[in-house]
Amino acid sequence: MAEKSFKYVILGGGVSAGYAAREFAKQGVKPGELAIISKEAVAPYERPALSKAYLFPEGTARLPGFHVCVGSGGERLLPEWYPEKGISLILSTEIVKADLPSKTLISAAGETFKYETLIIATGSTVIKLSDFGVQGADAKNILYLREIDDADKLVEAIKEKKNGKAVIVGGGYIGLELSAALRINNIDVSMVYPEPWCMPRLFTSGIAAFYEGYYAKKGVKIIKGTVAVGFDAHDNGEVKAVKLKDGRVLEADIVVVGVGGRPLITLFKGQVEEEKGGIKADGFFKTSVPDVYAVGDVATFPLKLYNEIRRVEHVDHARKSAEQAVKAIFAREQGKSIDEYDYLPYFYSRAFDLSWQFYGDNVGDTVLFGDSSPDSSTHKFGSYWIKDGKVVGAFLESGTPEENKAIAKVARVQPPADSLDELAKEGLTFACKI
Repeated sequence: MAEKSFKYVILGGGVSAGYAAREFAKQGVKPGELAIISKEAVAPYERPALSKAYLFPEGTARLPGFHVCVGSGGERLLPEWYPEKGISLILSTEIVKADLPSKTLISAAGETFKYETLIIATGSTVIKLSDFGVQGADAKNILYLREIDDADKLVEAIKEKKNGKAVIVGGGYIGLELSAALRINNIDVSMVYPEPWCMPRLFTSGIAAFYEGYYAKKGVKIIKGTVAVGFDAHDNGEVKAVKLKDGRVLEADIVVVGVGGRPLITLFKGQVEEEKGGIKADGFFKTSVPDVYAVGDVATFPLKLYNEIRRVEHVDHARKSAEQAVKAIFAREQGKSIDEYDYLPYFYSRAFDLSWQFYGDNVGDTVLFGDSSPDSSTHKFGSYWIKDGKVVGAFLESGTPEENKAIAKVARVQPPADSLDELAKEGLTFACKI
């Protein structure tokens, strides 16, 4: 097969790829210089939509409605935008070999792609129960959610199993968002997770108590402290029951598993320096290999604010790291300099009529403020994290845009907090006056 050569190649077609492409266009990339190679069949889109509006019974999100960069309030890059800008969008193409010393990528179909500069934006893949040899985990209607094809399978299952029973395995982001989406579709939902409360990587027990109580009021059954150890299937291969470690058996027409992801870096093993499970990058997302950059989920980078190295799996970082890498590539070519990446960690979620935002670091002492009762009419409450006498993190449920900006500022500025009791009393007022 003929070899194709490009000045720049973005490997991966997710959120990072779309935002990088927009930045390339802004920086004046010439027609024919840039290619995006993606194993997905569609142009880059905003992945968070898949666990939210894509699954709703009414007002459902569909492509082309949520192509990037609409998720950050930018222009939507429709599939035709790429050829209009002279960017090659190479879809349905899986790269199976990457040879970084020779700057060569080879696809499953045997195509060869050469590049001068590579951006690795391969993202993450879901962890599957079949990876651990869980009995019956290959039954039909045991589903995962990462790509649009996964979301389509889930939509079909929801239609087929109208008013049926679903078991959500996992109590993190995916578990909470999908439990809400399935309840909105009038599915009977049980959520199972081993931890003592939901979303333990971010939530305190106080924050989690609100969401668990709220979800219970919406009819979601929460089963904590146990895991799925096996599945039973009907004769047609469809799942019918989930077996739990504590001996319980839950009926299920649909099972959705959300137990985490892992960065897709196998192609580069032994060729590039790794750290903390990702590809080690600097404040410009350059890796240990010349002319190779890594962005989004796969990059382990210096988090300047806390003077430490981290890997962050979130759409906000996927967008911003991609833009930073492209700016750095052009700055280097033009002999200019740009500031190092200075990221403020940010996470958010929307489910039912709830919407929370978190900024900063969730370490140290915590102070819960506001009305965190699941029966609250406003749902407005939050939490601060205090370390070494400073507020380093802030969480807010049901904030206005101004209030969310205020908690972001607090996490960035890290003001002193003399008394936890005073901070609890002041609550949101403390953030709004910074």
